[in-house]
Amino acid sequence: MLKPGRTEESRVLSKEDGIAMLTILMLTIILTVIGIAAITTTSLDIKMAGGERIRESTVNAAEACMSSGVQIIQQTLANGAVPGTLTGAGANPVITVAPLESEIMGYPGYLGYADSADPTSGAAFAPNAVLTVSNYTVDMDIDRLYAQPISGQPAGFGVSAQGAGVQILYRIDCYAVSSVGGTTQAAGRVTAVYACVATGQSCQRKI
Repeated sequence: MLKPGRTEESRVLSKEDGIAMLTILMLTIILTVIGIAAITTTSLDIKMAGGERIRESTVNAAEACMSSGVQIIQQTLANGAVPGTLTGAGANPVITVAPLESEIMGYPGYLGYADSADPTSGAAFAPNAVLTVSNYTVDMDIDRLYAQPISGQPAGFGVSAQGAGVQILYRIDCYAVSSVGGTTQAAGRVTAVYACVATGQSCQRKI
């Protein structure tokens, strides 16, 4: 039964208004959910892109350390000792001459010397040099592996292997860390093996 003053048509219109309001409410909820999902996805993409940039920066810092390590090896071999130009005030990297010089030159007692550039290696952590690259601190370790005639004859060890026609294999290990307020923000490690002519003229990356 209709109330006084209301017609069947007005009753139908009232129902349609209710349906329209419900439809608008549902659309609003759907659009809100889509918006939140889009914001979340965008935020995740930004974080991933930022993480990739940090990873690339970390690797670049470690590779810069690798290049410095090769230069140290070449100059030390050519000079017969770590040159003073590499240890002067303000030098970068900061080099610990002993045992680095002994390791590069292959002095007795330093072949296979147990040190490491990895800060997580405990007591073995004793980098040969520390390089500063932007906001990264890069620890470097150089290990002499063995020497052999370039012609491919059996390997020789120690100082007696020095000279033209001999190549010496070195492992360079670089560990880059970026820290803010004492908290590690990024860390990366690059390890490579180089074959260097014993006179220091050239080094070639093998691995």
